[in-house]
Amino acid sequence: MLGQVAPGRYDAYEALLHALADAAVRMLLWHGEAGGPDAQYGNMEVDGLGYAPCVTSAQELAASGWNRAHEVVAVRDVARALYPDRWGIWLNPHAPGGGVGIPWADLRRIATGLDRMPAGPLRLSEPAIELPQFYALLTQNAHRTPAVRSLRRAWVQPSLGTPYLAIGLDLYDTGRASVDAVREMMRQSVAAVPDGLPVSTVAMSDAYDPVAMWLRAHTRPFYDREAHLAPPVPGAAGYGYPQQR
Repeated sequence: MLGQVAPGRYDAYEALLHALADAAVRMLLWHGEAGGPDAQYGNMEVDGLGYAPCVTSAQELAASGWNRAHEVVAVRDVARALYPDRWGIWLNPHAPGGGVGIPWADLRRIATGLDRMPAGPLRLSEPAIELPQFYALLTQNAHRTPAVRSLRRAWVQPSLGTPYLAIGLDLYDTGRASVDAVREMMRQSVAAVPDGLPVSTVAMSDAYDPVAMWLRAHTRPFYDREAHLAPPVPGAAGYGYPQQR
């Protein structure tokens, strides 16, 4: 599978991720011994992203010429350990062509479930589809759901799979009761979505989700409870958020 991965071959890369999710790799240790308290992975940087180098088999380890210690670890465990610090892994950096890098965002997908998150790289934009009934109903229901601070939206086109509308949920409270109320809010609102149009949600508090990151950086809320409740500022008409009707 490594040999099939090439620029633009997202299908081959996705197949590689699925294979890695059930595999183990040999992590190259720059310091210490496997299982030791001072064990430290090697590190490398490519295009501004950090990676820990590893090899995929005993044969590749021998071919690499690595003469320090290494540690055999399940990829899921590596993924859980590295992605929170935004580190990926680099497979077989000694191989012809330089091997293959798995960035931290894809390690997160492996750690949390490949089928739960869209396949990257993602193309993100403002939604071009007009859905006035859905947004009106969602805004109305959000106003009746105290846990909701604001809502944002994006059109998400995965590298593989069906494009979909993502609703970013910014909540005051993420307790069980609030989450259940927000889930019911979405269930009631999607009744106004045309058949065949997928809608998903993303937590704006998720510091690692690429859709939430894009929404924070590039959009403004289409519903904002605090802007709705704020008294009008003299001379500020037409500035900032649209007036609520």
